[in-house]
Amino acid sequence: MRCIVLASGSKGNCVYVEGSGDALLIDAGLSRKEILSRLGTAGGNPDLISGILVTHEHIDHIRGADTLARHLGVPVYGTGGTLLEFHKKGRTAKGPVQTCSCEYHEKYSVGNFIIEPFETSHDAREPCGFSIRECDLEIACCTDTGVITAPVMDMLNRCDAVILESNHCPDMLRDGPYPEMLKRRIRSKKGHLSNNAAADCLRVLSSHVHEVVLAHLSEVNNTPERALKAAKEGTGLYISDVRITVASQGPGAENGWPARIDL
Repeated sequence: MRCIVLASGSKGNCVYVEGSGDALLIDAGLSRKEILSRLGTAGGNPDLISGILVTHEHIDHIRGADTLARHLGVPVYGTGGTLLEFHKKGRTAKGPVQTCSCEYHEKYSVGNFIIEPFETSHDAREPCGFSIRECDLEIACCTDTGVITAPVMDMLNRCDAVILESNHCPDMLRDGPYPEMLKRRIRSKKGHLSNNAAADCLRVLSSHVHEVVLAHLSEVNNTPERALKAAKEGTGLYISDVRITVASQGPGAENGWPARIDL
């Protein structure tokens, strides 16, 4: 399996996961044109995509889901709450689009993949993360969550690789320009994981997980250097056993785009 993070952050999110004969997208928070362009640049194959998994209905996760799903002729998968909001807010045209509802911890197949949605904690209708397995390899995507619960930790701990939110540096958020109400939202249990919270998660995961991508970094309240430093401190004695990279919002001269996982 391989994974390419095409976009990660408040301006748009999209992850390409490719297996032996199929591929999936997790979220489609950019325009259809931009996603296909980035996919071509990064070496992905749109012809392999069998479905679009949507974590929740915020625009930075669904912006291109409608038009891209119709362009590729593939279904959009999400929880019942997410799909309800998708039909309210995410449809950009009247053409038909196939949707498939899923429930927390009920596994289903798409191509050769076995997918298991799990509950996250975010200010959305019914948000989720996804575990994607092919044969004996498993990748999980866990972003846009204010906390990591024990059941989620158990699921992440069985994976070979994890895309994990590391949204903000608590000090930068505290001293930054956001209004206090927004700061409270971000810090809340239905907000976003801090660098410290991601590091705490990695203290548990690093004895089993081999690759980690830090995702959904705030461009205002974080830096890649701060997120990476905290994550490496979290791995402790396993620092040499875990490859950690930082996902960026998009292509740039010095930002290491795109972050990749190869299993």
